[in-house]
Amino acid sequence: MEAVRVSRRIWETLVEMAGVPGPRVRTWDGTEWGPDDADATVVLNHPGALRALLLPPGDLAAGEAYVFDDVDFEGNIFSIVEFGEHLAEATRVRYALRLLRLIRRLPTDTRKAQAERPRIRGRRHSLRRDRQAVSHHYDTGNDFFALFLDPGLVYSCAYFLDPTEPLEVAQRRKLDLICRKLELAPGERLLDVGCGWGSLVIHAAANYGVEATGITLSAEQAHLAERRAKEAGVEDRVTILQRDYRELDGTFDAVASVGMFEHVGRDQLGRYFDRLRGLLSPQGRLLNHGIVTRSRKRGRIRPTFVNTYVFPDGELVPVDEAIARAEDAGFELRDAEALRMNYALTLRHWVANLERHHEQAQQTASEEIYRIWRLYMAGSAVAFERGNIGVFQLLLADPARPWTHGRRRWLAADDR
Repeated sequence: MEAVRVSRRIWETLVEMAGVPGPRVRTWDGTEWGPDDADATVVLNHPGALRALLLPPGDLAAGEAYVFDDVDFEGNIFSIVEFGEHLAEATRVRYALRLLRLIRRLPTDTRKAQAERPRIRGRRHSLRRDRQAVSHHYDTGNDFFALFLDPGLVYSCAYFLDPTEPLEVAQRRKLDLICRKLELAPGERLLDVGCGWGSLVIHAAANYGVEATGITLSAEQAHLAERRAKEAGVEDRVTILQRDYRELDGTFDAVASVGMFEHVGRDQLGRYFDRLRGLLSPQGRLLNHGIVTRSRKRGRIRPTFVNTYVFPDGELVPVDEAIARAEDAGFELRDAEALRMNYALTLRHWVANLERHHEQAQQTASEEIYRIWRLYMAGSAVAFERGNIGVFQLLLADPARPWTHGRRRWLAADDR
């Protein structure tokens, strides 16, 4: 019973440190403590569970303790993540020595120690390494992604006008808004960089009469996107290529990059915008939709849960830095729209969908994959809600392109 008593003292210290009520706790022998009305429970699966969760300090160790079942998170995972954020923001000095002494009294055995972290090799952001990184993330399996995305398989934040409306409606609106911002017209050539499962190119070809090309590094995405284009009856106007944007030739009237520029890398952003500018015809336009950070800290990239298990080599930059690199490439910023809370709401839909299909996720992928994605998406939702990260649609154009006044044209009157 010593480990139970020590674990309780550790947890009570964490609650004092966070300054907010914590989730309920249940130990391996059935002992419980914490608020009776808590909407979430942290389950300690063995006597060394809290040691696994807290050492070494940081989200990587904590995430691995959950993924590899040292601990389990029952109930509302968002409230557990929010409690973790309070701990991360707390001043630790007065608690550090007390916690360390207590933690060292727990057994050292952990389940996560038996796990092997995924690794990708080669020069960062080389063509070869980027293919490995994208494959790690997107080749989890089309059936797995279908468990939590909308029926259109749109894997980026939706565009809600009402928080109560269905995800599918908000995702269709987002696709249409991108087409309207790009002012697509029949016969024009559209490039979608990082096209996913083809949702945007199919929508644009079917509703705006464009010749659409989508590129992705994921073989699974490419094959399904081709099939979906055929099923939609637009295979004659949609081309899907398994190719990196740096390998592409051609000229396009409009380019969309949705949820892809986070993979590019901070030091590669200038090259990225230069390349997209080079693919555009005179007076062409680019819609860049991507996640940004408010942090301006630069330094060595440290391993985190997300860049180890979810987005290898992913990097976020402040929005003004992205705009500066685009302007350096010759673009003019025509419009910037913040969608931060739209992404938070989208992620809450995705987590709910994934939790509802827990059993299918185990069958199509694994329990570990399910836990990685449940924790990653819940953590991202909280990060958006707290304003730590954001997402922007940047409309960029050749400065010679004629000016159009106002935004009214961008929303269809019958958009529902």
